[in-house]
Amino acid sequence: MRQLYTCILLATALTLGAQEDAMKQLDARSGEYADIALQIWDWAEMGYQEEKSAALLQQTLQDAGFTIQKGVAGIPTAFVAEYGSGSPVIGILGEYDALPGLSQKAVPQKEPAGGVAGHACGHHLFGTASAAAAIAVKDWLQAGGGKGTIRFYGCPAEEGGSGKVYMTRAGLFDDLDAALHWHPGAMNAANAGAALANKSAKFRFHGVSAHAAGAPERGRSALDGVEAMNMMVNMMREHIPQETRIHYVITDGGKAPNVVPDFAEVYYYARHNTRDVVIEVFDRIVKAAEGAALGTGTTVDYEMIGGTHELLPNISLQRVMYENLKKVGGMTYTPEEKDFAAKISASLGMKSLDEATAASVMPMQESARAYGSTDVGDVSFTVPTAGLSTATWIPGTPAHSWQAVAAGGTSIGVKGMMIAAKTLAGTAIELYKKPKVLAAARAELEERRGPDFEYIPLLGDREPALNYRD
Repeated sequence: MRQLYTCILLATALTLGAQEDAMKQLDARSGEYADIALQIWDWAEMGYQEEKSAALLQQTLQDAGFTIQKGVAGIPTAFVAEYGSGSPVIGILGEYDALPGLSQKAVPQKEPAGGVAGHACGHHLFGTASAAAAIAVKDWLQAGGGKGTIRFYGCPAEEGGSGKVYMTRAGLFDDLDAALHWHPGAMNAANAGAALANKSAKFRFHGVSAHAAGAPERGRSALDGVEAMNMMVNMMREHIPQETRIHYVITDGGKAPNVVPDFAEVYYYARHNTRDVVIEVFDRIVKAAEGAALGTGTTVDYEMIGGTHELLPNISLQRVMYENLKKVGGMTYTPEEKDFAAKISASLGMKSLDEATAASVMPMQESARAYGSTDVGDVSFTVPTAGLSTATWIPGTPAHSWQAVAAGGTSIGVKGMMIAAKTLAGTAIELYKKPKVLAAARAELEERRGPDFEYIPLLGDREPALNYRD
């Protein structure tokens, strides 16, 4: 018994020593990683258009000794970087796409930078921190600290493009023992995350043009079809599960009031906690579109744009992630950062700056209510998956806001990014040394998804929507 206890203490000490070495390596290179992240922030490339951002991360990983496989899953900006051989195989996910219409300077007041997009979800930090963590793990493996394979997954177009769904469908995650991810946020937490399943599509109505005043009887308005569809879907909200979320935006409603529009388009999202309900609700949305076309004398077709599974939690992995986040801890603001943060807080209507949230780690929750969606959900049904968030934004900041873009372009965003990089690296190193945890995580995955589970992507067999922004 004493010998066993001694072995456990030795293994724990070795793991802690390896993690501390990885932290020091990350600290030493934090300036380099800041430059990479802020360059991607400045480029702000939208989904499936992240050519420069993906190339920069690929070069960074290649220079560190990784083998790069480009253009995976039929997506030019998707890639896999790998180092090592054999098992266990640990994957770290990275994103780098920006959001349209949210250009913003790194200043504490709304001041567009003149671009067409902005990193309002912090994916410039996401991709860079994940790459930094993968490099730290690679250095540990190369130094003989452990055996196995580390992979970085360059995942494009999370924002509406479902990039990871195509990667999952292509089998790129099938041989992983664990997948680790993170996301920028307004607090430091490693909860068992939740996300809504989602189906999205563009519905396109086709009518007949005519002079709206001179010959209205000759026209059939495609915009009438869109508006009739929207009315019916809005009435449908009363008769669907209350957790459901439906959003839409009219992307094309015609060009001039005196011309009956022969084309109109509306872009829909349907979300729920479970994919089965999403499928049912989406099918009803399709029926509403067909009915609207029938009633307005138009025709309609639709194109699937995205579809993601809900996020499947894995408590076995999540506990390891949480303990590593606690070791790393939160951040403190410099006087300059505090001044910036206070102004951002004021712009959000907050009475004072909440420094304590940025400086602390939230207690772990094993269940959480879902609001948004992520294509990590599909990965989580394929391989045991765990994640975290860090305070890259000022506490209280909502995602997809100019305030998130602004903070992400400052040292505050970089500090949160490095907290994530350290946590991911420490978690991966620990997992290499704990095969029993990986076995428990696999067993938990199989139990949660059920014995009859079959992965069927919600977006079907369509090819990646490389022009989905158009």
